[in-house]
Amino acid sequence: MRVYVIRVKWWYLFLVLLLAFLSLVPQVRTPLITTVTSRGRLIPIYSVKTSEKKVAFSFDATWGADLTDEILEILKEHNIVTTFFLAGYWVDKHPDYVVKIADAGHEIGNHSYSHPHMATLNEQGIAYELQKNEYVIQELTGQRTTLFRPPFGEYNNQVISTASALGYHTIQWSVDSLDWKNLNSSQIYERVMSQIKPGSIVLFHNAAPGTPGAIRRLIPDLIRQGYEIVPVSELLHKGDFYIDHAGTQHPGKGGS
Repeated sequence: MRVYVIRVKWWYLFLVLLLAFLSLVPQVRTPLITTVTSRGRLIPIYSVKTSEKKVAFSFDATWGADLTDEILEILKEHNIVTTFFLAGYWVDKHPDYVVKIADAGHEIGNHSYSHPHMATLNEQGIAYELQKNEYVIQELTGQRTTLFRPPFGEYNNQVISTASALGYHTIQWSVDSLDWKNLNSSQIYERVMSQIKPGSIVLFHNAAPGTPGAIRRLIPDLIRQGYEIVPVSELLHKGDFYIDHAGTQHPGKGGS
């Protein structure tokens, strides 16, 4: 009988703590209109249709932080502001770097809290991953995240629609630097330069050994070619837009 009473008390305490946590997490977000493409499939944004020579650099942070200072210094030297997609467990482990990134003026995107395979989660699980990470980021920086990059690039309709309902654009990439495969800086440089074009979103990682050397070359060379490197949100079209079957965001109304 005594064991049963203890269990009830623990469950009651757990529910109270859970409700208290959820009350702290921002719940009200403006839903985004997500375009349904052919056959009812929802598509994230891989790139942007634009006549301007603008591209976005993005850095995923899921392991390590040793190279972050060097990357931030390179970006500062060229007065470049980019987007860092942070995983929540990385935020918990490196709060000082989260603050450094934000203080340097960079945009922070949501990369989920625990970096799971999002397509395996139900709606509640997806929302929890996004909202818990948003809460810890906002507590450290004051920034509210509006961009979401699904871990491993994996998604389904439920992932995108849930993110959209919470006010997020789901962002992929059109140029994968493959720095996560430990390519050297020259290989990364050649790969990015061979694929980049106006409206590209480039994927890097803050802990890949070849990345600092690659961006040290890429930034001045792209600037010489007339490119402007901007955060992802600055690249996106505002207001009415649609996303085609290839994941390109277009201005205005339309779709397939």
